[in-house]
Amino acid sequence: QVQLVESGGGLVQAGGSLRLSCAASGSIFSINAMGWYRQFPGKQRELVATITSGGSTNYADSVKGRFTISRDNAKNTVYLQMNSLKPEDTAVYYCNAVVTTRYGSIINYWGQGTQVTVSS
Repeated sequence: QVQLVESGGGLVQAGGSLRLSCAASGSIFSINAMGWYRQFPGKQRELVATITSGGSTNYADSVKGRFTISRDNAKNTVYLQMNSLKPEDTAVYYCNAVVTTRYGSIINYWGQGTQVTVSS
């Protein structure tokens, strides 16, 4: 029904930067919010950053001042600019979108995840 395609993950040294992208496609009427979550091995998935349709943003305390979330509504795409990366940021990062589908349902969709590895 809706697909989220992520890109931009990879291996980077501590202090480096990566830019994640996530494009939504499919039976979309509107996108209410998009965001990024991450999951460490053996732990629960946690919020990294979100952005609403109105442009309001929310960040986890651990990434404030280092990560920036943005969106391009025309492209149904959300970005996560990650600067000053730390080894503690190593995780699988998942894109999320709260979508009102063409059928009138409001549904959370998830990307497949992209690995971010930060070496010390």
